[in-house]
Amino acid sequence: MADPAVADPAGEDDAPVPRLRLSRRGIAVLCALGSLLTGGLSWLVFASSALDVRAVAVQGLDSGRLGQDEVAAALGGLRHGPLARVDLDEAERRVEAVPRVAKAEVWRGWPHTLRVKVTERRAVAAVRTEDGKFAQVDAGGFTFATEPAAPQGVPVVDLQLSQQANEALDLFDRPALVHAAITVAAGLPAELSGKAGAVQVHSYDDIRLQLSGGATVRWGSPERTDRKARVLAALIGRKAAIYDVSAPDAPAVSG
Repeated sequence: MADPAVADPAGEDDAPVPRLRLSRRGIAVLCALGSLLTGGLSWLVFASSALDVRAVAVQGLDSGRLGQDEVAAALGGLRHGPLARVDLDEAERRVEAVPRVAKAEVWRGWPHTLRVKVTERRAVAAVRTEDGKFAQVDAGGFTFATEPAAPQGVPVVDLQLSQQANEALDLFDRPALVHAAITVAAGLPAELSGKAGAVQVHSYDDIRLQLSGGATVRWGSPERTDRKARVLAALIGRKAAIYDVSAPDAPAVSG
């Protein structure tokens, strides 16, 4: 027979654990403290100057033509005030309004930095303006800069219209012909673009590349530019005076 003086361990383990119960007053106090804490944090982040924007950090400035100060200036008043209140979409729109910027990404770098990553526009051609300067144009046909000289390694669009082309300007006007030349220039891979000194437009169907070594590429129209570029890349290793890719399925070299 078990000694009643000996405690039953199982009985001790099964004993109910007392629960902490708060009075209504205690619950109200905790809720009030929680509200004060939340309000304080909200004020600290969104209203106080403790987490203000103090710096703008810019990435992607590869060309040397676009400076951090210009990007920061585009943000205007967004550079001031609490970092948490910066409208990031608006910040991106403002930076993308800078002509040399093709795309911008903006995010918060806590506690005080507004971070910006830009993708700069790349010139695929330069178009001579009426005052003798050169407008730099990207692959989308957007003119983003005008300078006294064409960038190195970028072909210059040269309109040398034939009599027939001049007579057909109501069908293909000068802007359309410049756009055709830009289409050709944009379709050139980097290794070919650097060798093209000029894109001469004699008519819409008679576009030619003047290579830096003196050779000529008869391109024809801007149609099938990708195919023509691949064919030219395969032919360029052969020394010749003329490369004809106007009919890319039947290319020819001569001279």
